[in-house]
Formats: sequence, structure tokens, C-alpha cells
Amino acid sequence: ESSPPLPAPKDVVIYSYNFHSLLRWSPVKVNGSSVLYTVHFKTGAFNQWDEMNCTRITLTECSFPWSLKERRWTVVLRVRAELGQVTSHWVETDPFVAERNTTVGPPKVNRVNLSSDSLLISVAPPFGSEPGDFLQYHVSYWENATSTTKKEAKTSNTLFKIGNLKESTLYCFRIQVELKTNSDFQLLGLQSVPECYRTTIS
Repeated sequence: ESSPPLPAPKDVVIYSYNFHSLLRWSPVKVNGSSVLYTVHFKTGAFNQWDEMNCTRITLTECSFPWSLKERRWTVVLRVRAELGQVTSHWVETDPFVAERNTTVGPPKVNRVNLSSDSLLISVAPPFGSEPGDFLQYHVSYWENATSTTKKEAKTSNTLFKIGNLKESTLYCFRIQVELKTNSDFQLLGLQSVPECYRTTIS
């Protein structure tokens, strides 16, 4: 008698953060046996399944290989469980385009220089940019005592000043990145955790 096929992996999801992407799924439980997994990919250009660097692995995740680093490509992945000669059905992901589907993290704040009426802020982008990328930083800041009134500023520089501040006053700010690409697509990143600094006395 043929044995029943293996259950297929569930919760198959692509996670992508700052263009680092991986496929994750829930483990398939089979009594007393260790199940292996194989992952394939295909791109929108070639309708043909290829092996990733994840064939008969024990892990329940698989990182995208370097060959899939093109952000504009449409990629579909599939995964199945394997036990000896027995395999499960393949489970396919939805089409994934990194340029549209990745999560952009907040920029890194390198340093803040204080004066009596301004904060000079230096930031680093959350990922290495590619030709054609245009990064804009959205800054919101507020006086800590009146945190209901926020002011907004936009800049494409990694060094920028928040000016016209009161002296010896605590100000807080958050920053998020907006990525505009060649294909006129805009991706708004996550906001940074608020940071607060007190201006100096003139």
C-alpha cells in the first residue's frame, strides 16, 4: 500500500527587511522522524522552477541567494516537505517584488550636535542604495512639553539641521526614510524610536 503523502508546510511567508529576504514556514510534524525541506524559485521572466541553496534542509527558513538580489524582479517561491522517498505537495508563495514588498527600517542616527537654537543631526540610510534610488528623510519633531504639536521637515541630505528652537529646551524627533526608485514607486519606511535632546544656553 502506498503510504499517505506528507502534510505540506503551512504559514509559508516571505519576510523582507531592508532588501534582505527569506522564506519561512511552520515545521511539519511526523512522529519520531526528522522532516527535510526543499525550496525552489522562479522569476517572472522565466517560468521555470530552479533550486535555491535550500535542498533537503532541516531548517524552516531559507534566505534568498545572491542571484535573486534584483529588487525589481518578480519572484515566486515554493517549498515542500520530504521524508525518505515521500514528499508533500508544493506550497507556492504569492508573487514577491522586493522594491514593493520589503519593509524599510528606520535610518541610523549617527550623532546629534546641540546649539542654543538648533539640533544638527547626522544619519545613515538603512540599506545600501542602488543607482536611481532617491532617499528622502521625513523628520517630525516636537517640544517635549507640548508633544501634541509636531513639526515636519523633509530632506534628502544625511546631515541636516532642525532650527529656530528655544534655548535650554528639550526637543524630541523621529525620522523615517522614503525611497523613490526609477520605476516611480515610493516606499515609506518605519519610523525611528524618538530621541530627545536639550538645546544649550546661549
